[in-house]
Amino acid sequence: MAKRIVSVASQTPTATADTTALASGTYPFAIQGTSGTQKTNILEVYLGGQAGASSPSIMLLSRDSTIAATVGATTTTDAALDASNSALSSPVVTGNTWTTAPQRSASLHLLNLSFNAFGGVVRWVAAPGEEISIVGNTASLGEVSLSAFTGGTPGLLGAHAVYETL
Repeated sequence: MAKRIVSVASQTPTATADTTALASGTYPFAIQGTSGTQKTNILEVYLGGQAGASSPSIMLLSRDSTIAATVGATTTTDAALDASNSALSSPVVTGNTWTTAPQRSASLHLLNLSFNAFGGVVRWVAAPGEEISIVGNTASLGEVSLSAFTGGTPGLLGAHAVYETL
């Protein structure tokens, strides 16, 4: 069991409708399993506003109905929380730039993390036993993404998620 953190330092997300491909670099991140039986729990999601004016941002953590394929040069980072963690034989794949883009499911929204990116902060931490999980590496249970939904005015933000592969 290795706790890791995926993060993006600064980004302005693009509001995207459900079941529409998320354009590369326009959302904070997607987290995808790499083997058919691998389970990963999401323990925390954080968003911190960096916008210079009021920016109501509708941010959703959702399962993806079309999963991403082949991660490219991404603006996210992924690191172990404990420096003594050993490398996983099948590490989770994270990023926000893919050759095939993920598509957020219309019916599998997990968290609505709406906030004002003009200095606002939103943090979700799972209670014990209530972690969000992904299993495997296929739609719709093998990948989640954090992205902006249509309707707000997404502003500059930083974000991270803490996750643990079991």
